[in-house]
Amino acid sequence: MQAQGDRREPARRRRSARQLIYRDRIEAAERLAQALSAWRGRQPLVMAIPRGAVPMGKLIAQRLGGELDVVLTRKLHAPGNPEYAIGAVDESGWTYVTEYAKAAGATPDYLRAQVAAEMATMRRRRAEYTPARAPVDPAGRVVIVVDDGLATGATMVAALHMLRARHPQRLVCAVPVASPQAVDKVSAYADEVVCPLVTADFYAVGQFYRRFDQVEDAEVVALLRDDGDAAAGGAQR
Repeated sequence: MQAQGDRREPARRRRSARQLIYRDRIEAAERLAQALSAWRGRQPLVMAIPRGAVPMGKLIAQRLGGELDVVLTRKLHAPGNPEYAIGAVDESGWTYVTEYAKAAGATPDYLRAQVAAEMATMRRRRAEYTPARAPVDPAGRVVIVVDDGLATGATMVAALHMLRARHPQRLVCAVPVASPQAVDKVSAYADEVVCPLVTADFYAVGQFYRRFDQVEDAEVVALLRDDGDAAAGGAQR
């Protein structure tokens, strides 16, 4: 399991951290598609973590000749700090809690309430995103899980854990930027981690993008509908 952007060269990584700023998610997706070119023509299943990674996943699936779907996970945040992840939960209810959650003020009752609220959000999103079909089955396929960046890696851990249980042939984590701690964490759950920029100079994912607009639910629905229509058309032919 190897992350691109060799962490044995810290000086080079520090220089890259200052220089490598993506114009937007589309440019980041293009870079990832190039780094993932070994999977072109093997019909990989690209699983994007909503919402920000869905436009990226769409482009990567197109470049690799793959199929797009979403994997739903939700961050559990620290009390009073919605940007600070202390864990994550997947659609099945499996919960990952970080070792620092208690120090951040998360009690068992708080975590139970957080999990219940995020599970409700995922049920709503699943019904909205793919109302006419079940999630694509990853069994026996090369599965590439995409997000727009990893700060703590918590949501990616939950996504990889859920997909691993469904027996993919190979499970790849692909992100444009990540902290070294996040790469170390997710590497235990993936067969391969592809990340052009691994940097300790990490405060928020958005710092590595010139444009980091919020992706709305309507855009996610449209992208998934378009991909589903294209897949159905190909099957009919």
